[in-house]
Amino acid sequence: MSDPPAGPPGSANDLAARLRGFGPVGLLAIVVVLAGNLVVLPGSALLVLAWAHLSRTPWRSIGFVRPRSWTRTVLAGVVFGALFKLAMKALVMPLLGAPPVNARYHYLAHDTAALPAVLVAVVVGAGFGEETVFRGFFFERLGRLLGDGPLARAAIVLVTATLFGAAHWADQGLPGTEQALGTGLVFGGIYAVRRELPFVMIAHAAFDVMAVALIHWDLETRVAHWLFH
Repeated sequence: MSDPPAGPPGSANDLAARLRGFGPVGLLAIVVVLAGNLVVLPGSALLVLAWAHLSRTPWRSIGFVRPRSWTRTVLAGVVFGALFKLAMKALVMPLLGAPPVNARYHYLAHDTAALPAVLVAVVVGAGFGEETVFRGFFFERLGRLLGDGPLARAAIVLVTATLFGAAHWADQGLPGTEQALGTGLVFGGIYAVRRELPFVMIAHAAFDVMAVALIHWDLETRVAHWLFH
């Protein structure tokens, strides 16, 4: 779908064209989007939706595509996300030398009162919010700069995964950054092929819910030692 004409200065079409571009207005829009989560979760994702509306960017361009079957997409996303988390916990993270327990969130162990807020955060803030920004928005922005060929897509997956990993450094340190880099590569790779957000949103939410379940029921060490003791 081609972009609408820019229109005269100050018009809605002119603003839309500037928001889609990489001049001062387009770059400022990116900064504002990234700052959204500093105010409220998922503020950045909501700003992406506002940007798409104001810039007249088709929803499909940022991954908001209706699946052919919601039932299959939900089931596949939940199963994939949960198994992916178990594989990361039992295989990948031990190989990277990560501690078996997530110290940052270990307070959730057996703390039922803390679960509702955390589950909302991982489903809405991570599943919806992070995928909208790191896959939908960044893929669209970087795609306009780098193109849509195989090498460009591979580069975009790598760049967005790196940014996604870096975003977890302050909260979870090196282990969280390594895990986020791995999940960013996998979810980014899936999105690069499918160009649909619903599956990766659901898989991401299921991944994090499984992580919370392992912490809450104090199963982290047991799972981390399934293959390595």
